[in-house]
Amino acid sequence: MLAAKLVDNIWATRKIESLNGLKLMLAEVIEEAGEGQRLIVVDLIGAGIGDRVIICQGSSAGRIFEENVLPIDAAVIGIIDDDCKF
Repeated sequence: MLAAKLVDNIWATRKIESLNGLKLMLAEVIEEAGEGQRLIVVDLIGAGIGDRVIICQGSSAGRIFEENVLPIDAAVIGIIDDDCKF
């Protein structure tokens, strides 16, 4: 898992059908090890630009959907509370 900040929305009008209806966002890693790295993530919980979030990566991200395994590499799985500092 990674800590990141959501910095923008990603709009993709043409994509595979299984990704239709999913909210894509640009996230910037805020942890020391990968600070500044940017990822495109699927937002499943309604986070917004400026939110600090927890991101799940790899095959675990695609398995969040119980009915299907989707071709995604990173997903927002939590919003970090204001009192947590990195």
